[in-house]
Amino acid sequence: MPSMDKKGDCFDNAVVESFFSTLKRELLLDHVFHTRQEGRSQVFEYLEVFYNRQRRHSTLGYKTPLEFEQLSIHAVA
Repeated sequence: MPSMDKKGDCFDNAVVESFFSTLKRELLLDHVFHTRQEGRSQVFEYLEVFYNRQRRHSTLGYKTPLEFEQLSIHAVA
């Protein structure tokens, strides 16, 4: 179900909806996991190895979350 709250509302879940849509499209729809542990391992690897460190995000100026955080830390210092 799409997000029902106004943009900027603390109950707005559009970002999470977008993330889960991406996760399903890029990982889950094309995979069959034989065990729950295999599924957990693949989701963990997707998040920690690819999504946070390699995949560029348009909302972050086409930087990875790791690059964006490092720039934010240096900007504050």
